[in-house]
Amino acid sequence: MPMLADWLLRHSVVMCLLLHSLVLMTFCFHHAATSCSKSCYCSQSEAGGKTVRCSNLRLTEIPQDIPNDTRRLYLDFNLLTTVPANAFLQLRQLRELDLSHNELAQLEPEAFKGLAGSLQFLDLSSNKLMTLNPDAFMGVRARANLTHNPWHCDCNLQNVMPRMSLETASLAGIVCQTADPEDAGAQGTPFLLTKDLDLCAVLKKTTDVAMLVTMFGWFTMVISYLVYYVRHNQEDARRHLEYLKSLPSKQGKSEESSTISTVV
Repeated sequence: MPMLADWLLRHSVVMCLLLHSLVLMTFCFHHAATSCSKSCYCSQSEAGGKTVRCSNLRLTEIPQDIPNDTRRLYLDFNLLTTVPANAFLQLRQLRELDLSHNELAQLEPEAFKGLAGSLQFLDLSSNKLMTLNPDAFMGVRARANLTHNPWHCDCNLQNVMPRMSLETASLAGIVCQTADPEDAGAQGTPFLLTKDLDLCAVLKKTTDVAMLVTMFGWFTMVISYLVYYVRHNQEDARRHLEYLKSLPSKQGKSEESSTISTVV
């Protein structure tokens, strides 16, 4: 009986320690997921969920400790120059993301990975974006504000913009600071509202010219080969004909035989 009591006591202590560890781990994970970033201000509401404000903090990098249950994230008025890959991968509930008034010049591939199913609004206005990398968005179809950026309008940008769900203000606010080709008439104009603007036309013409040049090159090679082949065969035929002429004819042989028989 004492042995049984001792066994139960020991196992009870072990179970208590395991239960305590489990509760502590759960608390730590919950705290990591729901606590606020060190440098940011957080607020919570029943209707809107958690809002994290990291505005005007002179941040040069996106904080890594943003709570996983964040619904609205404000990173505006900072010094961010790029959005790295998987920057918001853990923020599966994020609905609004404000990156306006930064120094953003590049969006790396997979920058917004993980946000395709939740993000509803994306503000990239007042940055230094000149072009867009379609691989950065990973299926994100959020309403986007892209105004007040020094856009370089070219065929690539013309193909990417239709994939974006732009705000009405962005239609008039996306102005070409530079353009390629320069004589396309896009510079200084609202890119998406300019009628009959086709920045891919020159590229298409260049491609067509390249195809014609390639076809002409192949045609020239074929013609050259045929000329060489004909000349080579003519030379062989001439040599063969000269060889046949050099051989004694059967008629000469028969006359020679008849002359010999007459003499005999």
